[in-house]
Amino acid sequence: MITVFGSINMDLVATTPRLPKPGETVPGTGFATAAGGKGANQALAARRAGASVRMVGAVGRDEFAAPALDLLDKAGTDLSSVARVDGPTGTALILVGGDGENMIAVVPGANGTISPDQAAEAVSSSQPGDILMLQLEVPAASVKAALQAAKAQGVRTVLNTAPLTAEAAELATLADIVIANETEFELLVGREALTSEEREEMLLEMHKDTEQILIITLGAGGVVAAEGGSLHRTKGLKIEPVDTVGAGDTFCGYLAASLDAGLELGEALRRAAVAGSLACLKAGAQPSIPDAGEVAAAL
Repeated sequence: MITVFGSINMDLVATTPRLPKPGETVPGTGFATAAGGKGANQALAARRAGASVRMVGAVGRDEFAAPALDLLDKAGTDLSSVARVDGPTGTALILVGGDGENMIAVVPGANGTISPDQAAEAVSSSQPGDILMLQLEVPAASVKAALQAAKAQGVRTVLNTAPLTAEAAELATLADIVIANETEFELLVGREALTSEEREEMLLEMHKDTEQILIITLGAGGVVAAEGGSLHRTKGLKIEPVDTVGAGDTFCGYLAASLDAGLELGEALRRAAVAGSLACLKAGAQPSIPDAGEVAAAL
């Protein structure tokens, strides 16, 4: 069983030939709305990967609440722990350039109301050996409470350090598994412009100090992870990306589901990397998440 504690948003997505520079206006070529939020995205990815998933979070009492939960509901995600609060549902404003790269501004809305008490309560029904997955689009104090409650109950924790906040380094020390992209990893360790060799050296050194499983996603460069004193490396598929918005969350959800199913880390990383690649072939965060059959066929 996987419990995902995190954000639920509506994404407002505009496409442009290229991303604008600061202060610049560029013409748009398209607009769409889609359910999103890193927590909800990862929950849906884990569900489509075949896991039993419970979503813990909050939505507002507005017109975005129902569509924000629609795909999770249709996938059979347990939504009984999603609170309805006064105010707006979280919103993400997304620009996608012609090369598939993106810029995102997130307005927390209901996500900002999630309390430490709600976090601890959400973990209370989990069993030892279950997985708790978290990100950083909800209050840091609530993330910390959830991590601490999970540790006390023997629940395995997976923290995706995105978006990187001031509290990320502290919170990362509390998780069993930490997933960061290369930029987030550099900020976590306080070094910039690392070569691949330097990055792997620092990853292994950090792993030996903390004994955590540490994972760095590298986009088209694949994934590198430290476990058991050694490194795992794997890559996804060679593709021409349409939209990279949901790739990282798809990776995280598929990784959690694969570990929950008992796969070894190396196999779980490969499955998650392929799923993340497939997510780049369609627009939108949640609509682009592949199901388990698509990933199996690609593997």
